[in-house]
Amino acid sequence: MLFHSPPWRSAVYWALDLETGGLDARTDPILAVGMVPLREGVIRLAEAYGTLVRPEAGRRITPESVRAHQLVWDEVREAPPLGGVLREVDRRLREGVLLVHHKAIDVVFLREAYRRQGLHWPRPRVVDTASLLVKEAKRARFADPDRPDHMPSLQLSVARREHGLPGYPAHDAVTDAVAAAELFLVLRKSLGARTLRDLL
Repeated sequence: MLFHSPPWRSAVYWALDLETGGLDARTDPILAVGMVPLREGVIRLAEAYGTLVRPEAGRRITPESVRAHQLVWDEVREAPPLGGVLREVDRRLREGVLLVHHKAIDVVFLREAYRRQGLHWPRPRVVDTASLLVKEAKRARFADPDRPDHMPSLQLSVARREHGLPGYPAHDAVTDAVAAAELFLVLRKSLGARTLRDLL
C-alpha cells in the first residue's frame, strides 16, 4: 500500500545553502549557512537565517573556494562555531522538509558536520531542485519523443535564467537559499506536483 502523502503546500520547507571551504566534506569546513522557509507555498524572507561559521581547527579554505565566495580567514575567524550553528539548523530541519540545490553537496556536508559534532542526524525528507530539473527534462522528452535528448544545466544561476527567473549575485548563502526556493516553486508548477511525494 502506498503511504499517504500530504498536499505539497501543507509541508514546511527549509531551503538551505552552504558555502564551504572546498568540495570534500571530510576535510573542508562549512563557512556559511543560509536558510529560508516556505510556508503554505510562500517564501518567508522575514524568517531567513544566515550566519558565517568559524572553521574547526585543522580545516582549510582552498584557494578555489575563495575565488567562488570570497570568504577568507579574517572574515570567519570570529564567527560562531559550527556546533552552535548546527543547533540552529537542526531546530529548523525538525520543522519540515529540507530543500536544497544539489543534495550531493549540501546534505553530505551537513551529515558529516553532524557526525563530527556528535549530533544525531534528523534524517529529514529532502527535496532537491537539481533532481527536479532532471525530472522535468525527462518528462518533456517523454511528452515529445522527437525532442533533443540532453541533460539540463544543473547550475543554479543557469537553471533560473532558463526558467525566467532574475539573476542574483551568487555564493551568498541566504541569497542562494532564496534562489533555490524560487526555482523550486517554478519547478513544482511545471511538474504539476500536488503532493510531497511527487517532489521527493
